[in-house]
Amino acid sequence: MGLHLYVAAPLFSAAEREFNSRLCAELERRGYSVTLPQRDCSGDREEIFRCCLSEIRRASVVIAVLEGAGCDDGTAFEVGYAFALGKRILGLRTDFRNVGEYGARVNLMLEKACEKLLASEEELFVALEHMEGEYGEKAKN
Repeated sequence: MGLHLYVAAPLFSAAEREFNSRLCAELERRGYSVTLPQRDCSGDREEIFRCCLSEIRRASVVIAVLEGAGCDDGTAFEVGYAFALGKRILGLRTDFRNVGEYGARVNLMLEKACEKLLASEEELFVALEHMEGEYGEKAKN
């Protein structure tokens, strides 16, 4: 498969790290190349920061895990950076709670930066398959 994915997600609790690892393993099982910062970027704070920026630049698609009452600030930064680079961004929010005013699922800026805001891992896999098809068509031309 031609898509390289970057998973932007909170990684501070055991549950978050487990979810990220499981999601990454399933994406890799499906044949995608994946950067998961908690696994792939190490060193001191400067090295981790530079690695994340480099991997976002290298990615075809950024998957932003947008769970909880408010988005993780590191994930929000990664989404903004990816958006500024013109990267395709898929938001994943399985949390059914609304946030903020007007029953929004996520912050307006995050919502608009994401090409799609998906409610399940299965929806994510379908969206990636569609993107993979688009990528394959472009590569043929």
